[in-house]
Amino acid sequence: MTGRPNVVVILVDDMGYSDIGCYGGEIPTPNLDRLAAGGVRMSQFYNTARCSPSRASLLTGLHPHQTGIGILTEDQRPYGYPGTLNDRCVTMAEVLRAGGYATYMSGKWHLCGQMDRPQDAWPTRRGFDRFLGTIAGGGSYWNPSTLTRNETPVEDHELEPGFFYTDAIGSGAADFVTAHDPTAPFFLYVAFTAPHWPLHAPEEDIGAMRGQYDEGWDVLRERRAHRLVELGLLESSWDLSDRDPSVKPWTDTPNQEWERRRMEVYAAQVHRMDAAVGRIVAALEATGQLDDTVLIFLSDNGGCAENLPPGWTDEVANRPIHLPACTRDGRRVFRGNTPDVMPGPEETYASYGTAWANLSNTPFREYKHWVHEGGIATPFIVHWPAGGLELGTIRHEPHQLPDVMATVLELTETEYPSVYAGREVLPPEGASMLETWRGNRGQPAGPERTLYWEHEGNAAVRQGRWKLVRKFGQKWELYDMTADRTELLDVAAEHPDVIDRLAAAYQTWADRCGVVPRERILNRR
Repeated sequence: MTGRPNVVVILVDDMGYSDIGCYGGEIPTPNLDRLAAGGVRMSQFYNTARCSPSRASLLTGLHPHQTGIGILTEDQRPYGYPGTLNDRCVTMAEVLRAGGYATYMSGKWHLCGQMDRPQDAWPTRRGFDRFLGTIAGGGSYWNPSTLTRNETPVEDHELEPGFFYTDAIGSGAADFVTAHDPTAPFFLYVAFTAPHWPLHAPEEDIGAMRGQYDEGWDVLRERRAHRLVELGLLESSWDLSDRDPSVKPWTDTPNQEWERRRMEVYAAQVHRMDAAVGRIVAALEATGQLDDTVLIFLSDNGGCAENLPPGWTDEVANRPIHLPACTRDGRRVFRGNTPDVMPGPEETYASYGTAWANLSNTPFREYKHWVHEGGIATPFIVHWPAGGLELGTIRHEPHQLPDVMATVLELTETEYPSVYAGREVLPPEGASMLETWRGNRGQPAGPERTLYWEHEGNAAVRQGRWKLVRKFGQKWELYDMTADRTELLDVAAEHPDVIDRLAAAYQTWADRCGVVPRERILNRR
């Protein structure tokens, strides 16, 4: 080793705050639980509520709007965002490679609009020496679109029988570790699509989850909330949010067998992802590199309440690239959430819906897209045996995605450039978490540290105990996060001075970071 640690960042897709075992969930995740027991968990780490913006922010240390990706990868110019990483940002891979690191990526990219041929925002042109994964976003786990090795498409005939994308991401990452020259440090970015819809899992994995969800979402939400308090991740004084008002009580819910099956498949996806993480950890152990590796695990947004309309995919007009017309062996694929079709097999394409997303985000309310806690709170695990961490501890200081770059720069002793490849780049926005991880309080969350979010017009700002948040087109709400992190008691009427101060701070930030008002995008002007 060179004395500088390896860095592995593992990002999962559409997974809620309380899904994994070490965050109160009933889904068996022994590999992640082991990393948590041998590392540090953060109770108040935040993403940016949607996949592409979170990936952009994580990899660049900027707020997503500064990178050109304010929503997804659609080119909305001249009225909106370009939807592709711009030349004003520099990725973690670019910075670390310039600092002497080998750089690898396995999994989902989803940071550019051009997916059929290489362009400047592809991973191999934004700092990664080697890449195996998909350029597009989510899709079939047996038949993913835009599967690419470096810059060459991986053809269907190259895939082994039984190919499953979650396994391929984990195995590809493990192979990078095994083949790496241990005399130099490496950076590995692993971006799973699991457990993003479609609900796809091998039948044996689904069978292993059978019976877990027979009691329904009401009982399970209560149970998760209790475990979160027992684990020390939540305060007992923070009440569990109510069941989503659009969701019926479990006892009044029809088609319970189908509803249970939806969550069983989702749980199987999470469990399969955990096994893939285990393969990466095993490769680090086998090569003697685990102790000197900083391994970070988190999710890109909260649980997803999106519904998928029913119909045959080969009949969809302007069918998106992630939606397959047929299975690898030629069978038609049925998309949508209907009790007539049990999800899980390759010929289905469904999501788990609002009720189960409400369980995933226990104890919070709202979901992916929104910047209430359910949309932006993520589990966050850091494992670094040689890093002087107090094992099995929980840190409660608030942090958000730009802080990952700042932390990696500090622990790798890497300098962030003001100019990269002849172009000026924006300075990073984050604060290092290293002292937080080591229990030295870290960057304070008082007046000198303010956190900001915006996605699709949903906006929030947090400063110390106060969080100001609003849905698009609605009034600001104010919550005291020390007394009410589940955002149940809006105290806006009692503190107009706090609202004025935080709203002004938010607007200054939004103007500086190039946040495009949603009204302009909707009105196309």
